[in-house]
Parts: sequence; C-alpha cells; structure tokens
Amino acid sequence: MPSRFHNKQKSLKRRFLLILGSIAFVCFFVLGIMVIFSDKILPDDYGYKKIVFGSLIIIYSVLRFARLLKKEEVDEE
Repeated sequence: MPSRFHNKQKSLKRRFLLILGSIAFVCFFVLGIMVIFSDKILPDDYGYKKIVFGSLIIIYSVLRFARLLKKEEVDEE
C-alpha cells in the first residue's frame, strides 16, 4: 500500500518558503481583522467599505495560503 507521506525531508528552501508563506498568511489575516474591527486603522465613518476591504484582505490571505499548500502537494509527487 503506497503511502502518501514519504519519509523524505523537505529541502531547506521548501521549509523556508513554507514558513515564510505561513507568516504572510497570519499577517494578512490579522491585518484584515484589524481593518474590520479597529477604528485606528480606518475611522468608523467608512462604514461598510471598511468591512469589505477587511474581508478582501482576509480572502486574499486564504487564497494565498491555499495556493501555497497546493504547490507543496504538487512538489511532493
């Protein structure tokens, strides 16, 4: 039965890019949350525009992370 997970270690470059991509995901996600809920970044008079902009940042971070994971799966085959 072939195993999907191999005992082969990832190269240093792949590990670094995975860590860097994960950090970027967390930073963008937190930035989106901060835009939505903090009045210091965008004043409250922007209303729904603030929510839309924060949501777009969160969606971008999720798509970026999904692409990173998809790329890792393709590289391992």
